[in-house]
Amino acid sequence: MKTIGLIGGTSWVSTAEYYRIINERTNNRLGGLNSAKILLYSVNFEEFKPPARPAEWGEVGVRFIRIAQRLEEGGADCLLLCANTPHMVAEVIQSKIRIPLLHIAEMTAREIAKQRISKVGLLGTKITMEQSFFTHKLSEQGIQSIIPNEGERAFVHSSVFEELTKGIFKKETRERFLRIIEGLKREGAMGIILGCTEFPLLVKQTECDLPLFDTTSIHAASAVDFALG
Repeated sequence: MKTIGLIGGTSWVSTAEYYRIINERTNNRLGGLNSAKILLYSVNFEEFKPPARPAEWGEVGVRFIRIAQRLEEGGADCLLLCANTPHMVAEVIQSKIRIPLLHIAEMTAREIAKQRISKVGLLGTKITMEQSFFTHKLSEQGIQSIIPNEGERAFVHSSVFEELTKGIFKKETRERFLRIIEGLKREGAMGIILGCTEFPLLVKQTECDLPLFDTTSIHAASAVDFALG
């Protein structure tokens, strides 16, 4: 079994889900008292809040690189950033370490391609929805992506930092998300990417008639496949 390196804390709410899913899947496959070998570096999210402008990501990237190198030196065989938005600097981090960084968008794109879905709606922070680091991975698999309108993007983004990353999940927020998803469906989306690792805790598949692609679960599963493969 290989050792999985996790950079978490962005937020602790979804990092706890990573830890649970990885260990559950490992035990389901191996049985007995088996659990995953994990090195977790959990940051103080207040110090790693994602900058609004791409040009401001330099210092954040340097901090992530230092943590990634520490995990590599500690014995990690692969690395996961336990959030979608930090993948803004994933390629920079990968260039500074020898172990593979399992990219959340790449793993999600592969899962969507398996289901032969060619057009999806993407929900996430404004950075995830508006920058190309996620949609580029989708395009490589021939998948078209669409995003909500400007006002809806602002609502989705604010819900992340004002509620979800604090473990607050309101009924009215869930209902607004479902209306936004319905709008993306009318625009031709055949599935919806929950492109923020807290979103699967807010919106469940039973509440939506389109396939929901849970990036947290997909990413965690890829780590287990790597570790046990």
